Amino acid sequence: MSDDIRRRSVQIDVGGIVRRSVASLYSHLVTRPTGRAVRLAIETQLAEVEETAFSVIDLTEVTVLDFSCADEVVAKLLLRYMKDDRPREAYFVFRGLADLHRDPIEAVLERQGLAAVAQGPGEGFELMGTRSPEEGEVWRLVEEQGSVPESQLAALLERRMRGALESLVGRRLVFRTRTGDVHALSRLVRDPLGS
Repeated sequence: MSDDIRRRSVQIDVGGIVRRSVASLYSHLVTRPTGRAVRLAIETQLAEVEETAFSVIDLTEVTVLDFSCADEVVAKLLLRYMKDDRPREAYFVFRGLADLHRDPIEAVLERQGLAAVAQGPGEGFELMGTRSPEEGEVWRLVEEQGSVPESQLAALLERRMRGALESLVGRRLVFRTRTGDVHALSRLVRDPLGS
C-alpha cells in the first residue's frame, strides 16, 4: 500500500491490562469500574502512537466478560473513536473472541447500533453487531480481497453498494486511504505498512 498516511499496528493484551490495572490474578472483566480502567489503559496506550493506529484488542486471556465491561471496553471505545473530535485516528479489531465473549459483545453492539471487526480462535475475521445486508455484503467483498484499489471499486460494486461502502468507511469498519483505495482491517492489523 503506497500512500502518505503513517500507520502503526498496536497490539493490546486486555488480560495483561486487567492484571496490571486492577491488581487481580485473574483476567475477569466483571464490573463497570474494571471495564472503565481497561478502556482508559487502552486509550493511554493509543495516546502514545503518533500514526494512525490499527489496534488489536486481544481478549484471548479474558476468562470472564460481563455486559457492563463489554459496554466499557468495546462500545464506549468504538464510540469515542468514531466521533469527529476523536483524540486520534484509530481503528479496532477484537481478537481472541470465544463463545463466552460473544453474547455480551453482540448485545452491547446491537444496543448502541455499532458493529466491530472480530477474530475468533481461528484465522477468520467476522463483522459483529448491527449492519445492513448491503454493508455485510460489501464488508465480505473487501475482506476477501484484502484491499481494493480506487480504480477497481466501481467495477466491483453495484451502484446500490456504494452507499454501503461509505457507511463502512464512516463506521471505521474498513479503511480508505487518501488516494481512495479501500482496505480490510484484518489485513492492516497483520501488515500495517502493506508491504
